[in-house]
Amino acid sequence: MIRYDLHCDQGHDFDGWFRNSEGFETLKKAGQVTCAICGSASVEKALMAPGVATRDLQTPRNPQETALEKLREQVEANSDYVGMSFAAEARAMHQGDAPSRAIHGEARLEDARKLLEDGIPVAPLPFRSRQRAN
Repeated sequence: MIRYDLHCDQGHDFDGWFRNSEGFETLKKAGQVTCAICGSASVEKALMAPGVATRDLQTPRNPQETALEKLREQVEANSDYVGMSFAAEARAMHQGDAPSRAIHGEARLEDARKLLEDGIPVAPLPFRSRQRAN
């Protein structure tokens, strides 16, 4: 899919999505590209600037992302990352076979469900850890 900025002969600016550049030309020749505001069929592609990211993708965009980033920092600073050993570690701590400590990691859905069914208090985090086990 390709998005074009469009301009009609009545001075309206709008955009349109097309399968490809040939798709735009074909639809235009058939009179099927019309102004989204006034309906004029006299539509041309407007000059477009390339879409370039203007911000660091790691920078939060809104208050919710800022809150999630703070939560991630708190979790990562105050718990041990145990990777895919999360379910086994949580179970061992619950049964007293390992010292109790704050952990975070990854678990298959069926393993997490079994922990909950067995009364082991765990909860999903709303983000993926930046640390990854190999």
